[in-house]
Amino acid sequence: MSHPPSFCCTCNSFSKFQSSTFIMNRRFCDLKKKHWLFGLLFAFVLLVLAACNGNDSKDETNPSEEGTTSTETTTTEEEATTEESPSGKLVIYTGRDEGLVQGVIERFNEKYPDIEVEYLTMGAQQILERLRAEKANPQGDFWWGGTQSALIVGANEDLLHSWEPSFANAINNEHKDAEGRWFGEMLLPEVIMINSDVLTKETGPQDWDDLLDPKWKDQILIRGVLASGTMRTIYSSMIVRQGADTPEKGYDWLMKLDANTKEYTQDPNQLYLKLTRQEGTVSLWNLQDILLKKHTTDYPFDYIYPKSGAPILVDGVAVVNNAPNLKNAELFTEFLFEQGLVTELANEYYQIPTRTDIDLNAMPDWYKELNLTTFDIDWEVMSAQEAEWMEYWDTNIKGRAK
Repeated sequence: MSHPPSFCCTCNSFSKFQSSTFIMNRRFCDLKKKHWLFGLLFAFVLLVLAACNGNDSKDETNPSEEGTTSTETTTTEEEATTEESPSGKLVIYTGRDEGLVQGVIERFNEKYPDIEVEYLTMGAQQILERLRAEKANPQGDFWWGGTQSALIVGANEDLLHSWEPSFANAINNEHKDAEGRWFGEMLLPEVIMINSDVLTKETGPQDWDDLLDPKWKDQILIRGVLASGTMRTIYSSMIVRQGADTPEKGYDWLMKLDANTKEYTQDPNQLYLKLTRQEGTVSLWNLQDILLKKHTTDYPFDYIYPKSGAPILVDGVAVVNNAPNLKNAELFTEFLFEQGLVTELANEYYQIPTRTDIDLNAMPDWYKELNLTTFDIDWEVMSAQEAEWMEYWDTNIKGRAK
C-alpha cells in the first residue's frame, strides 16, 4: 500500500525543518561564544584602562607631593637664612682708637650687613659711670675697651652680662672674669712715652723712679687722670708698687711726680699734640697707642720699657647686663675674638692678644721680640681701692706740689 503523496511531502518538510533548526542552534551557540569572548575581552580592556588610570593618578599625585616637599625645603632654607642673618641695632661704648673701631665695624658689617652699629667714644671710667647711670634702663649693648679694674667694678655692681663665649677656654684665668662677665681682649703694658725728636731710648727716663728726678721738671705731660682708665691704673699701680697696705708712701711718690708735671691734658689728642709741639718731652701711656702713632702717623713718638717692669693692664670687653640688643652684642664679641681678626689687629694696630692659641708665625716681628716684665699687682685689691686713692690724689695732690 502506497502512502498518499501528501505524507511524503510532510516528511521531507520535517527533515528540512530539523536540519534548519540544527544549523540555527549552532549559529546561536557560536554567537554566544563570540559574545562571551567579546565580554571577556571588554572586561580585560577595562582592567587595563583602570590600571593605567591608577598609574596616572599616582603620577599626578607625585608632582603635588614633590611640590609640597619643595615648598617645605624652601621655607626651611628661608628660616635658616633668617636665623643666619641677624638684624637690628648694636650700640657700643668704646675707649678704643676711632680708626680701629671704624675698621672693625666695617668688617663686622661685611659679615652681618643687617645690623646697624652705633658707637660712642669715651674713656673707660666714663663708660663705667654711664653704665651706672643707665642701669635701670640700659641704652648701650657692648663695652669695648675697659681696664681690668673698671671691668671688675662693673661686674661687682651687676652692670655686666654673664655668659660663656666659644673662645673662653683660650684665655688665661687671670685675663677674664671667673663668671664670664668680662673678657680681656689684649694686654697693654704701661710704659714711658717720649718725643723721639728730642730724646732716645738711651737718654730718656729708664725707670719709674727716674721720673722724679728734678731734671724732668716741666718736661712731663699727663693725660687727665680721673677720666682715663689707663691713667688711673698707672697711678694706682704706683701706689701698689710702694706698698698697697701703706698708701701714704704711694701718695708721696705721686706728689713728687706732680712736682715735675707741667700739665694734665684734657684728652689723648691734646696729649699727642702738646708732646709733638715739645711743650713736654715725656709722658706715661700704653704701649699699643705709642706704637700705633709711631708707625701709622707722623707723630714723633717712641717708648722706654721700665727696667723694674711695667703694670700690664688687661684691656677687655663686656656685654652690658640687660642690653637692648643682647644677641647682637654677643655676636660682636665672638667676631672680635675670631683668630683671623686677632692676628689682623696685631699686625695693623699693634695689639697684644690675650688668646693663647694664636699661631706665632702669623704675628708681626715686633710681637715676637717683646719681653713683657711686670711687678706684682693684686688687681682685686687695686680695683677695690682705686676710687678712694684717686679721690685722695685729686683732692690733695694734683697741682699742689708746685
